[in-house]
Amino acid sequence: MSNLITLASLRISETNPNHHLWNNNGTWFLHYTVYPTPFTKERIRRSLGTKDVKVARERRDNFFNHLAKQTPNSAVPAGQIAVA
Repeated sequence: MSNLITLASLRISETNPNHHLWNNNGTWFLHYTVYPTPFTKERIRRSLGTKDVKVARERRDNFFNHLAKQTPNSAVPAGQIAVA
């Protein structure tokens, strides 16, 4: 039996409104890293299905808010994830 605790952690640069966003030939993607074990990491890129940066930011914020609500013992309060 393992005593691992899953914590959500999120680094946000307040000076960069496009944190975790990546533009690939005009389509915006969400780009983040997960750590499935203490010894490994995996970079994830998910298409946000839009060419509009404002829509991409909204979808990114919704994704991280949803993630915080789904993660027990979250280290990031759900209300503090979205960046204006």
